[in-house]
Formats: sequence, structure tokens, C-alpha cells
Amino acid sequence: METRQLEYFVAVAEELSFTRAAQRLFATQSTVSATIRALETDLGATLFDRSTRRVALSTAGALFLPAAKAALESVERAREVVQQASAGLRGSLRIGTLTSMNAFDLPVLLGAFHRRHPLVDLHLTVSLTGSSGLADDVRHGGLDVALLGLSRAELGGLDATQLASVPYYAVLPDSHPLAGREQVRLPELDGELFVDCPRGFGNRLAVDREFAALGLTRRVTAEVADLRTVPRYVAAGLGVAVLPGTARLDHPGVVSIPLADTSLTWPLTVVVSAKRPSSQALRTLLDLFVAAAAEGDITEF
Repeated sequence: METRQLEYFVAVAEELSFTRAAQRLFATQSTVSATIRALETDLGATLFDRSTRRVALSTAGALFLPAAKAALESVERAREVVQQASAGLRGSLRIGTLTSMNAFDLPVLLGAFHRRHPLVDLHLTVSLTGSSGLADDVRHGGLDVALLGLSRAELGGLDATQLASVPYYAVLPDSHPLAGREQVRLPELDGELFVDCPRGFGNRLAVDREFAALGLTRRVTAEVADLRTVPRYVAAGLGVAVLPGTARLDHPGVVSIPLADTSLTWPLTVVVSAKRPSSQALRTLLDLFVAAAAEGDITEF
């Protein structure tokens, strides 16, 4: 059994498509198919149920997948040990982050990491599915580490370190009856139309949960994936918003007002898998994030 066979098997298992797996591996589909057939012959088992319309893991394939991933991770750790001994920190890191997060200067930190450890390949992904999508990607091995904003109760299967806690604001049209207030209570927004991020985004989950706990109704009529654009929709009169100060909330025609009588905050958290051991490169990057938070390099609105 070869490492390449395991890599091809994991790619097909995750993509459930020989075509997409070939594209991901920069290989031809015939090469991927032949490699999987050779692996199945070696194992004496069928790993995929194939049809003209779909590819699915067989029972044997589903059982083999975690073992194959573990074997590849062991090979990668062994390779890292040798490479680090001979030429310093090496490896690759798949990093996930949110579409808008001015509270954490990720480009500056990753740039500093790259200068210190140029032999570590960094692959940055910006999630369009919010914090929930990032958390799932880390759990399932699609990412090594992610910066997100979910409560502790939503971080099962992950090792999490909170880096900051950011307050929420009511974002209102400047013509709104509450626009002149110094603080706004959530019950005062009961019955309003809302602009917010889609379901699955950490800030949306937190605000929905807070309104439900207060027995309040909330109707979201406009959903946008980029937090930075929400104030523009508020200014256009499509509703009000309750947002964390992780992006600039000022925009012509809107006001942002602190919330009163609530403990609602947005947690900036860095997460890794609780089941997979962290590489030296990953541990070094985590240390950099924690040090930046301790030194106050994380800003709020």
C-alpha cells in the first residue's frame, strides 16, 4: 500500500467524485480510477459503490477512511520531524477565516509568520458559510485552523482558544426614533425588520438565541454574507441590524448605538481539531495568535 493510494482514496472519499478528485490532485481521471482499483485489489475490498450518476463510500470504504486519514497524518508528522531537523520549520497550513474581521489583523500576522518560516506553505480560505462552516471544515479535516465566532456550546470536537470578546451594537437608520439614544435595549427592537448575515454565521446564531431567550420575535428580511455591507442595507431602509463591532459599522445614513442590559458579545476564537495532533507549524502559528491577543493587537469597533 502506497501513500499516494491513500491520498487518492481520501480525495475521492471527500469529493465523492472521481472527476473532482482528479482536479484537486492535478491528475487525470484515469490515473485516479486506476489507483483506486489497485488499492481495492490490495485490500481485497470494494471501497466505493459506483454508478453512472453517483459515487458513494461502501461500508468497507467508510470504515477505511478514518484509518487512511490517520496514516497520512502520521506520514506527514514523520516527514516534518526529519525536515525540521535538517532545515527548520516546514509543512503546510490550511487556515480559515471570515469574510470581514477588522478586529484581527490577519494579513499582518500571517505576513510575519511567513517571513519567519518561509518553508511553511500557507493556504488561506475565506468562508462564505460563516463560523459554522469553518468549524465543520476543521472537524472534518478540510482546515487545520480557523478564526471564528461561536459560543463554547457550538465548538464540540474542537480545541478552542478565545482571543477577544467584542460588543454588539444596534445599527439603525439615522431617521429611526431610537437613533438619538446613547444605548438601546433589545426589547425596543421587537417587531422590527432586520438585516443580518445568513443562518450559520456566528453573529446571527448569537443574536437569534438572545432574542429567543427574551421571548422576542425577529424577522430577518435581508441576508448578506459580508458583514461590512449590512449598514448599507440599513441605510437603504430595509431594516435595522444588531452587529458585533468586528467591522466598521459607520456609513452615511446610519448610526450605531451600544446595547444596554445584555451580556451579548461576539467571541473571536481560534480553533483546531481536538482529535488530530497539531504539527509544530500549527502550534507555532497558534502561539503567534495568542501572543498578538495578549499584546493588544486585536482592536474593537
